[in-house]
Amino acid sequence: MSNMLKFGVPKGSLENATIELFKKAGWTIIPSSRNYFPSIDDEEIKCNLIRSQEMGMYVERGTIDAGIAGKDWVLENDSDVEFICDLVYSKVSKRPTKWVLVVTENSPIKKIEDLKNKTISTELVKFTKKYFAERNIPVKVEFSWGATEVKVPTLADAIVEITETGSSLAANNLVIIDEVMESVTQFIANKESVKDNWKKDKLEKINMLLQGVLEADNKVGLMMNVEKKNLDRILKILPAIQKPTVSSLSDADWCALNTIIEEHTARDLIPLLKKNGANGIVEYPLNKIIN
Repeated sequence: MSNMLKFGVPKGSLENATIELFKKAGWTIIPSSRNYFPSIDDEEIKCNLIRSQEMGMYVERGTIDAGIAGKDWVLENDSDVEFICDLVYSKVSKRPTKWVLVVTENSPIKKIEDLKNKTISTELVKFTKKYFAERNIPVKVEFSWGATEVKVPTLADAIVEITETGSSLAANNLVIIDEVMESVTQFIANKESVKDNWKKDKLEKINMLLQGVLEADNKVGLMMNVEKKNLDRILKILPAIQKPTVSSLSDADWCALNTIIEEHTARDLIPLLKKNGANGIVEYPLNKIIN
């Protein structure tokens, strides 16, 4: 067909989380162990599985029209791409990841200036070199092929490593002396592709639905019936993204109320609502919130 969007799905740590995100947004992506072209239930999209480390390069070249990659690798490769939005999700948490400068607990190195003329091991070579150059600290930066955490102090004086929770660093008796970069997952596109009206419209639709899924994450809806004499009291109790929707019922003395709350507040909020006169309370999951 004439209209086709070539889309990069990040292979590796973000793969499953991305497929789940798209499923909630309305697209079913089915990866295959035999090739790098997952199927998708949208005839207007062709998927490629691509490492996040390479995504920006392929998007910049136009090999694919758009894709999802970590901000860290887009910056590492100096990829000239169109930024569409941040998508804050990952394999472990919904927080940004961080690249941090790390040494062993008993290291004599306590601050970045102590690393003058020392060796740094990392996968993020270009950005790490830039980080030290901006601070006028001469260092030797070596590419790490993996197992970076075990390279200090015998193979390197310090490492620059990615972390989400810091638990792995602590388990290896490592301490952070500085933050090099904060990174989130990004939706990026080829600059020529976004000039095509059809592709631009398709990307905007995908973006809207993905953002709707993330907005709905950790939120639930609440429905309840409230006697009108108790309505003001109930409204004061309820937190909400926007003002709750209040609808009339066949009984003129009662109304129906619908709102959205943070899921973790429901356990305390529902008994309080019941105590203050709400009846028929229903908590329901949300798939998307489109603002």
